[in-house]
Amino acid sequence: MNYRILLPTLALAASMTASAATAPTTLTKGVLRIGMEGTYAPFTYKDEKGQLTGFDVDIAKAVAAKLGLKAEFVLTEWSGILAGLQANKYDVIVNQVGITAERQKTIGFSAPYAYSSPQIIVKKVGTFAPKTLADLKGKRVGVGLGSNFEKQLRDTSGINVVTYPGAPEYLADLAAGRLDAAYNDRLLVGYLIKSQNLPVRGAGVIGDAEPVGIAMKKANTSLKTAVDRALLQLKADGTYAKISRQWFGQDVSKP
Repeated sequence: MNYRILLPTLALAASMTASAATAPTTLTKGVLRIGMEGTYAPFTYKDEKGQLTGFDVDIAKAVAAKLGLKAEFVLTEWSGILAGLQANKYDVIVNQVGITAERQKTIGFSAPYAYSSPQIIVKKVGTFAPKTLADLKGKRVGVGLGSNFEKQLRDTSGINVVTYPGAPEYLADLAAGRLDAAYNDRLLVGYLIKSQNLPVRGAGVIGDAEPVGIAMKKANTSLKTAVDRALLQLKADGTYAKISRQWFGQDVSKP
């Protein structure tokens, strides 16, 4: 997939600023309700003080500010997050939602705001070093229920796929030896290795970098237009780069 977010020209930036005064349609006037897990570090999680934080949290707050809306977060498990959008529990989802052709049939997406690749995760101690999904055949592999990662595992025959509500549960089982491997986002794996005391390590990186976007109701075209405009503005004024470097030490807006 070859999506790209292009930096706007000065003329385009001026045009976007002028049009920002028109507020997009949201469930509650003046508020952007944002669905996310709150358990998916470093994207959306609670810190030691119980405050919601993470890369996606910062992006969501910045987008809401550009829209002139108050950010209001609604936490829910990944397995029901897309259904919650359709049930009008929130206006958008900012939670590393992969942009896929199947999802685009029923869900609207912003332009991509980040890219990453799936990666196999294994215990830190041991000789098991799978490089491809084929290397996981016959193994118990933990993954988030309803995620792109689950679909990829199931599309590879012979893998014993074990689903969980979120990453903390299956990473705990992997560390305890109840799983042979787990499968998730490369950026997540790097963060865990760098910042948390989990006895896991990254193994094979699978496929090309894939785009993630802000999900919303497909019919809400005014919101999509406004969110896309806000993302361009965040890139143009350096806010996006600052957030990205804070969490990952690199610009993750490009494949």
